[in-house]
Amino acid sequence: MHCGTVRCAMMLFALVLTLSALAQGVKPSGSQYRNPVIDEDAADPTVISGDDGYYYLLATGEKVYRSSNLVDWVCVGDAFGDNPHPTFVPEVKRYWAPCVTRQNGRYVLYFALSTWGGVDAASIGVATASSAAGPFKLVGDGKLFSSGEVGVRNSIDPNYIEDDGHKYIVWGSWFGIWLIELTDDGLAVKDLSVKHQIAGTRFEAPYVYKRGDYYYLFCSIGACCEGARSTYETVVGRATNLFGPYYDKEGMPMLGNACTIMLTTNDVCIAPGHNSRIIEDEAGKTWMFFHGYLRTAPEKGRIAWLDEVKWDGDGWPHVTGNGASWGIQEAPATTR
Repeated sequence: MHCGTVRCAMMLFALVLTLSALAQGVKPSGSQYRNPVIDEDAADPTVISGDDGYYYLLATGEKVYRSSNLVDWVCVGDAFGDNPHPTFVPEVKRYWAPCVTRQNGRYVLYFALSTWGGVDAASIGVATASSAAGPFKLVGDGKLFSSGEVGVRNSIDPNYIEDDGHKYIVWGSWFGIWLIELTDDGLAVKDLSVKHQIAGTRFEAPYVYKRGDYYYLFCSIGACCEGARSTYETVVGRATNLFGPYYDKEGMPMLGNACTIMLTTNDVCIAPGHNSRIIEDEAGKTWMFFHGYLRTAPEKGRIAWLDEVKWDGDGWPHVTGNGASWGIQEAPATTR
């Protein structure tokens, strides 16, 4: 065979292998990635940068994942390890919707405990650890407050924010989005009778992010958990004060259930929602994790996706295409 023909054949073979690798989601280099970033059920992701040089992602079901670059994740265990698990809601084996934070030199984990449809028993818990990987230890019996104690049905989906020297939990699911102040150590509520509603009854999975002059309230709407029939979407509004009022891009109030859609179903990802805390990479770009079903394999569950959050000239966030990315993308800038 002519050597030129051999070279052509080898180049063609290499191209076929590359295309095959891309089709299987294999990343061609360390500066690129392809969704999904966790190809197994990892719903309601929360992400934090640990003090050991790694990033950690915790998800519903209590799995803990570790990464050095926000793209390649390895499961490293269970959030509670051998420590006692919360039992303050009977018959619940695993928590939902964690939010991991760093406060006062330790990691504080907020989480929801509920049964499906258990809107009156639903509760929010708290635990601490010396490492973002855990094992976390419950504070007392672990309960921060229950739906009945705080007077808000379906009290799940906690998220933590600090503002002007004060600590708060924002939470809620279909019965309003609410804000309440915590004690200075972040481990208890100051006054259960003093709470503030900041969005209407269309929303759940809240997350407040401060950028510039605005507080951005990200939430999810629709059905989260019906496989290929799910209708979840990620939405956003903003305010100039943590306590609101929050408005959508058209100036309509979120207390009246208005919102701007940021992520919706596309050809590859069904029902993108329950976004993580926004992470800033070393180049100053902002990134968001969220869960969603892979259209070609919804049986995998709510797997984890990663996309860059961009900001338009008016300061509104968006993701290119308004849905999960597919194909090779530029990876977050990290040097870990």
